Amino acid sequence: MTKYQKVPEVGQQASLSEAQRITRPDFIDLPMTGLEGPMTEEERALQESVHRFAEEVIRPVAAKLDRVSAEEMIAEGSELWTVLAKSSELGLSLVEMEEMEPLERARMLSIAIEELSWGCPGLSGAILVNFFPTMYSLLAGTMEMAKYCEGRLGCWAITEPEHGSDMLDSHRQVASNEGSYGKPSIVARIDGDKVILNGQKSAWVSGATIADLCVLYTHVERDGQVGPGMAIIVDLDSPGISKGKPLEKMGLRGLNQGEIFFDNVQVPLKHVIAGPDEYEDFVTKTLAEANPHVAGMAMGLARAAYEHALAYAHERRAGGVPLVQHQHIRYRLFHMFRKVEMARGLLHRVITYNATAPQAALQGSAAAKVSVTQLAFEVANEALQMFGGNGMTHEYPMEKLVRDARALLIADGCNEMLALKGGSLLVNPDLL
Repeated sequence: MTKYQKVPEVGQQASLSEAQRITRPDFIDLPMTGLEGPMTEEERALQESVHRFAEEVIRPVAAKLDRVSAEEMIAEGSELWTVLAKSSELGLSLVEMEEMEPLERARMLSIAIEELSWGCPGLSGAILVNFFPTMYSLLAGTMEMAKYCEGRLGCWAITEPEHGSDMLDSHRQVASNEGSYGKPSIVARIDGDKVILNGQKSAWVSGATIADLCVLYTHVERDGQVGPGMAIIVDLDSPGISKGKPLEKMGLRGLNQGEIFFDNVQVPLKHVIAGPDEYEDFVTKTLAEANPHVAGMAMGLARAAYEHALAYAHERRAGGVPLVQHQHIRYRLFHMFRKVEMARGLLHRVITYNATAPQAALQGSAAAKVSVTQLAFEVANEALQMFGGNGMTHEYPMEKLVRDARALLIADGCNEMLALKGGSLLVNPDLL
């Protein structure tokens, strides 16, 4: 058996002997992003730069970190810190990108996310979550806070011990008519020019265990009543803040997640980026922004799984010939290829619409997240099946990709909740 070692770039086939090689004038050497239309010079330069980083830095580190405990991963001396430090050299500045046209900015960010996630979706998430406080400050139109957050390790604290995806349903369109929200796990109280925080966020806060600051989504006590909500930038070295241990997970292990506890934490009122009056709409905007990013992570994973399968099919022999010479393998590869292209096509369609429309369409963002993550899981699962027994071993990348793909079906709002949320947005109240 020939050990599968390295995946060639898209369009580069594993070498075949001259006897095996067939002249194919109809073979088209597709670029990294397949059937995507023409890219600008700036987009291609970014793609090449991030792809090289993903190949040379992220992939080797990801394979190592996947095998260590969550605590070892974030410990001093871990190669996670190498990845985070070197990622800053990519020059991705959301504050500077604000000078771009919205569509240009959205396309550049999408390209970066796909390439980082081609390397490893978990480590891609560990890099990307640092942008969230800056990103959501910009979404709120608060450039001062965006500049305050830029370049620091960040996280997005929204999920609570008693509340998961329902935190994203600010208008309660998915909630049961017979149920109630129940008690929030964290409540903010405004006291003069300070916001006082008490409570906790759950173990699913991405980046929490190493972050310097977070963008916190919380309920607010006003006039003796508690309700939604507030988004506020919180320095995590503030007195009264403590963190739990990093969570041990099946997939996306490169993305550290953990609890944050707040005990009479005081935060300047000027750190509020969305108050109670605009909170519900801000959560909708947040989800519309975040869902395509998670879809982009799945997009990179799907492409990686397909490329691994394609390369392996050329190298691995069965019945005296490379796997790719077998008809059913070509059939499988084609369906993986079309799913990758379907995923990218929908994702980029949604990104284009949201960047150019007066208001982002949350139903489109949800459709992108649900569809692309599902397609990515199907591609990864099919690719593992093609590897046979090899696919289940740590020597090959497939079992990790399947675990990561499975986790993405739940991340950023589970797909079932997002489908219900998206469906509610299709209801025209004027026709009822």
